[in-house]
Amino acid sequence: MISGSGATISAMSPESSREGLQIRLAYEFCDPSLLEMALTHRSWANEQGLEAHYERVEFLGDAVLGLLVVHWLYRRHPEASEGELSKLKSIIVSEPALARWARDLSVGDAMLLGVGEARSGGRQKPSLLADAMEAVLGAIFLDGGLEAVARIVDPWLDSDPASDIGDLFGGDTKTVLQELAQARGLELPVYRHVSEEGPDHRKRFYVECWLGDERVGEGSGPTKKLAEQTAAGAALTALEVT
Repeated sequence: MISGSGATISAMSPESSREGLQIRLAYEFCDPSLLEMALTHRSWANEQGLEAHYERVEFLGDAVLGLLVVHWLYRRHPEASEGELSKLKSIIVSEPALARWARDLSVGDAMLLGVGEARSGGRQKPSLLADAMEAVLGAIFLDGGLEAVARIVDPWLDSDPASDIGDLFGGDTKTVLQELAQARGLELPVYRHVSEEGPDHRKRFYVECWLGDERVGEGSGPTKKLAEQTAAGAALTALEVT
């Protein structure tokens, strides 16, 4: 893809990347414009003078994914309490887990990003990848209904290591990371709150997790506490614990 300024952003055209994504998803859109919308970041829409971008369909995809994950957990863990199921769900749909899934599908290659966002590494940002993954699922829901999304989500849940993190760690990734650091003789993790955005009723906080002089994870969430948990989860993934 070539940006409006002439800078090369991706070797493949957006159309080719979207076709490849449909192959990897094993789902062909009846309305390809839905997939294009799901992969359109606000930065691209602003540069092109477009109104449509992925935020609305991401909101939908988040709800659809949440329903399918809860249903899957309900079937898989019949003895689990409501609290245990909630912890498992929060880890499965966390930013690190969704970003990892998006990377496996090369979602970043198919995203339409503004020049600045692309140059700053937007195609690899966990927050953008996780958002785009939810948007793609929302687009599939609009195009083919809940069963179509389930045919994609259920196999991922069956195979994704994140689905059992809660069983192993009790859902508290910060505690697990601290214990791991102590066991390996590393410095204790430090969480740095780098930014926040959004209106008061829909804040999103961004946090980095550091072990000594090394940044080992980053995450975001609607509260600082949840952002720290997702950053710790990303650190555990980077340390090949998950």
